[in-house]
Formats: sequence, structure tokens, C-alpha cells
Amino acid sequence: MDERVREWFRKNLLSCKLCPRNCEVDRRSKLGWCGVGDKAKLSSVVLHFGEEPPVSGESGAGTVFFTGCNMRCIYCQNMNFSQKGLGVEVDVEELAEIFLDLQKSGAKTLNLVTPTANMPFVIDALFMAKEKGFNLPIVYNTSSYENVETLRMLEGIVDIYLADIRYADDETGMKYSKVPDYFTITSRALIEMHRQVGPFKEERMKGLIVRHLVLPNNVAQSERVLDFIFFSLSPTVPVSIMSQYNPVFSARFDPLIGRRISAEEYERVIEYALKLGLCGWIQTEEKKKVTVKPIESTHKINEKLRSRTATKPLPTQ
Repeated sequence: MDERVREWFRKNLLSCKLCPRNCEVDRRSKLGWCGVGDKAKLSSVVLHFGEEPPVSGESGAGTVFFTGCNMRCIYCQNMNFSQKGLGVEVDVEELAEIFLDLQKSGAKTLNLVTPTANMPFVIDALFMAKEKGFNLPIVYNTSSYENVETLRMLEGIVDIYLADIRYADDETGMKYSKVPDYFTITSRALIEMHRQVGPFKEERMKGLIVRHLVLPNNVAQSERVLDFIFFSLSPTVPVSIMSQYNPVFSARFDPLIGRRISAEEYERVIEYALKLGLCGWIQTEEKKKVTVKPIESTHKINEKLRSRTATKPLPTQ
């Protein structure tokens, strides 16, 4: 792994510009906007069987759920660790061992969930793990609210971008995710991801997969989202159209997204994707039941999560 890349990520701990928030915080002494400081922070480590089939395979995706996020989605299913900061800080050596443990447990991929703020530590941990034989495909599981410069530093490191696209305009992103420029930033980021790895191909275990969560009342403007994928990325980029939206937290009181989607709303999006000729995955009721399995070799980190609270509270924004 290029030492230049490792040094670039380390420098961002001094004045962090890893994500589009560009908070420029010295994370050695203060938490970034995302709530992450000078150590990797994890909420859990599991074998995940509910990701897209080629990512999970038969043996599961070796999934590391990181604490912290640069978005504030009012319906976030992972609120406790994405926004409230619950998790455990680990050093780089321990993180490297977790990666190796997942490989030994038969994981098909290393699935890094919301990793951006933790990448200075992930890069170093990958360097250590690779020296000990780590060779799983690396999945960058992201909201896509990413700086293009950061993504460029990951070229050649990330094998699979598993990337969300939430909304087709900036205004909706501000309303529901407290991000002023979501689509503007995300569209550029997705184009960069596609430039690096192209459409996902299972035979090479590399490429871009785009996820889209259907929201009630067409709030996400799903047809425009699919148009962007087809015309601005590629008709051959696999699309995962998700139906498991659940109105939690303050979303319950919103007049537009305060309910689950109907079968008709989901089918309408599927029909449009088929009309365009997009490939990918849809969800059945059975598919909505996500299976995760804590693995024996990482039981220590999960025990810590049950016994410890966050070492640093998330700053008030």
C-alpha cells in the first residue's frame, strides 16, 4: 500500500477534510463533525447475510459497523451509533486483527459500513493485515456523501463501492438528512466511483453497486434517481432497489414519510427500472429479514460493546 496514501489520511486527523463537511477539526484533541476522534470507533462486527448476494455470498459479508456519520437522516435505522455515538474505540492493531478474524471465519468480503471518518485507521490496519495474508475484497459501504479527493486516494484499495443514492435533489437532502448539497455532492462522488471500478462484475469481484431506498409519496424522486444511474453512470451498473423503509424517530411525525411505502409505490419504481433496462436486485418480504451472525473470533469487541458506553459524547450540532 502506497505510503503516500497512508500519510495523506493521517494528515487529515490534523485538519479533517475527509468528507464534504470539511470541518477542519484537529481530531487529536476534538471530535470531528461526524463524532469521531483520533481512534477507530466501532459499534459491532458481524457476518452479514443480508447484503446484496454477491457481497454476502453463502458465508456472509465480514461487516464492520463504524460509529459516526456526516449525515443526520431523521429516519436513520442506526441512530444509536451513527448519530448518538455509541461504540468502542479500538487501536489500529486491534482493527487489523478484526479484519484477519473475519477472513479466518470465512467471510466473502470485508464490508466497511460508513467508514469515511475512520479511514485513517482503516488504511493503516489494512496495511498491517495484508502483511499477514489478508486478501478479502474490500467493500466501501457508503451514503455516497463523499469528497471526490478522498475517493481518489482510495483508488486501487477499494474493490467494491456499495453506494447509496437517497434523493434526486439537494432540497430533499436538506429536509430529511440535514445536508445542504446532497445530490450535487453525491452525483460527483458516484461518477468518481464508477470511473475507478466500473459496473460491478461478480467474476472479478469488483465494481460499483448503487442502492436506492424507496420512500413514501415519491419523496426521493426515484425515477430521476434511476435516470441518473442510467444516463450519467451506465445502464450496466447493478441497482439494488430497497423496500424496507421504516418511519422511525422524528420521521414518524412527518406528513410525507411518516408511513411505510405501499406495494404499489415499490412496484412502480421496479417497473421503471425494467423499462430502462437496468439490472440488479429487488426485495421480497423474506429478503427484508436481515440476518447477522456475531462470529466467535470477534466476540471480544462485541462484549466490549455490551459493557461499555461511548468514551466521548457526540458534539451538539
